[in-house]
Amino acid sequence: MGQESKNQTWVSEFILLGLSSDRGTQVFLFVLILIMYMVTIGGNSLILLLIRLDSRLHNPMYFFLSVLSFVDLCYANSLAPQMLYHLLSPQMPIPFHSCVLQLCASLALGGSEFFLLGAMAYDRYVAVCHPLHYTVIMHGRLCLGLAAGCLVAGFTNSLMETIITFRLPLCRNIINHFACETLVVLRLACVDISFNQVMVSISGFLVIMLPCSLVLFSYARIVAAILQISSAQGRSKAFGTCASHLTVVCMCFGATIFTYLGPQSASSEEKEKMIALFYAVIAPMLNPLIYSLRNREVMTALQRVLEKVR
Repeated sequence: MGQESKNQTWVSEFILLGLSSDRGTQVFLFVLILIMYMVTIGGNSLILLLIRLDSRLHNPMYFFLSVLSFVDLCYANSLAPQMLYHLLSPQMPIPFHSCVLQLCASLALGGSEFFLLGAMAYDRYVAVCHPLHYTVIMHGRLCLGLAAGCLVAGFTNSLMETIITFRLPLCRNIINHFACETLVVLRLACVDISFNQVMVSISGFLVIMLPCSLVLFSYARIVAAILQISSAQGRSKAFGTCASHLTVVCMCFGATIFTYLGPQSASSEEKEKMIALFYAVIAPMLNPLIYSLRNREVMTALQRVLEKVR
């Protein structure tokens, strides 16, 4: 047995250092994240309920929105409760199997969301550029296939990353993070992680840049089509069908690209914490707010439901 193997230790649990070691800051973050978590659960659940109850929202656009809300709900639940628990009990251990499940779930749901945003961009492209053939092109089987493909792609990528990450021998169990993330777990390895870093880069390209390219292509065609509309009212209506989705796309892809391709002034660990916090708490909360507040059909559906309740 080589010296390297002798120095390897079996890790049965991890210690998460969290977002801050200051007690006052921890209490403030607990209250803030709890409020955002409750808004996330309420907002996404409301979107799912409205789309389920209102037949006028039974079309491809709202089908993808309902899938996105479901993914956001699952994503928030995969990270936020444990984050809140550790803010109350800092530096508490997380079992090895819980860390594996958390990393796998967050990677799968985060990847699925990026692919879903690409599918939604394609849906908006068909709606604007081929309005007369929209219902024929975006038929039920295609929508189900696209949604299933997004989920399968996200979970397949996650399973691959999780397996190659936790097959490494780990020498330490202190994680400078509030959750189990791929890059922070890799830093605990006793061996060279060059191969894993390459795989993470390839994975990031596939999960982020491919959907982003589809979004850019779709919106380039959408903008070209909108500019050809003669009336200002027609252009405004066409853009209005895409505004909410474009806002979410800019928010999600922009944050990721800035984090991984932006200036390296902050430490990589702090940047990883911020991007993880954004996707765990902020993005799932903002998505339903953006889609509901900027969408007249969703607000009208809410009014109809409230009238029935009265």
